[in-house]
Amino acid sequence: MRKIGITAPGLADIATRPLPRYVLVTGGAGFLGSHLCERLLQDRHRVICFDNFSTGRRSNVSHLMSNPDFSVIEQDVRDAYDADVSLIFNFASPASPPDYQRDPVGTLLTGVLGALHGLELARLHGATIVQSSTSEVYGDPLQHPQQEAYCGNVNQIGPRGCYDEGKRCAETLLFDYHRKYRTDVKVGRIFNTYGPRMRLDDGRVVSNFIVQALTNQDITIYGDGMQTRSLCYVDDLIEAFIRFSNAGPDVIGPINLGNPVEIPVIELAELVLELTNSRSRIIHMPAVIDDPKQRRPDIGLAREKLGWEPRVPLREGLSRTIGYFDGVLRSATPAQPVEVA
Repeated sequence: MRKIGITAPGLADIATRPLPRYVLVTGGAGFLGSHLCERLLQDRHRVICFDNFSTGRRSNVSHLMSNPDFSVIEQDVRDAYDADVSLIFNFASPASPPDYQRDPVGTLLTGVLGALHGLELARLHGATIVQSSTSEVYGDPLQHPQQEAYCGNVNQIGPRGCYDEGKRCAETLLFDYHRKYRTDVKVGRIFNTYGPRMRLDDGRVVSNFIVQALTNQDITIYGDGMQTRSLCYVDDLIEAFIRFSNAGPDVIGPINLGNPVEIPVIELAELVLELTNSRSRIIHMPAVIDDPKQRRPDIGLAREKLGWEPRVPLREGLSRTIGYFDGVLRSATPAQPVEVA
């Protein structure tokens, strides 16, 4: 087991600073993890970021490196580790279909072993662990909108099963540790989230559409485009997790965290075209296997327990995200057209 404490390289200088908590964020250099690290530092916590950089990027956290209360450690959560912390956010996992289907076995093990090692750490140090679960635990849902008590409609042997079942098994582990060891756990089910620091090539619907529109490529819709998504801006999601982590030990979830405003994929494509003033055409491709037809959270529990709901309208959030992607594309060295999944 790799031992990581406050005297580890890069952490010694922050050991004496009188800040509230040591917080570990696994997957902290990813899209969501980097925003979470940033927010925790703003709230004056001391933050340790773990990432194996398989999908996370150092550039996502480079602007935080000058902060003496922040450290980055290259660590794969599939390997056991130790760190003296009081709060753990387990955000380590490939999250886009191209990423997790590229290494399905590794994805499944990241979900299961990542949760197990985080739970063992929480049990050892009496820490709270906050799990980033996913709406994918509902699969292609037969209930709409999805409530937390719904057990889902998941194809465990399909191409998305490595991610879906890894997250479902992780939830099982968290609740078993809570029942058996009284570990302080919290499970948040993330619905589609978007914003700056998404990778251009991550294969998610928002990044696909924006990159295609900004580069005047055809906008590809898989299926007829009437499948729906509910899109939450990243700042809203991070606020939800901060509130969740600060809630009492009786608030364990699972809690849906997402935007209950639903939009058909084809309408999203049309909105992106409008906001980018793009010349792209919309074309249709064959539907993806096990792609959910409807995705919309019931967030009644989040409103009740966390006093939270999304604040950023879709048009505003997309405009911010388009601005970010436009800057990235303009700063890139001219090369082949950007390919998206």
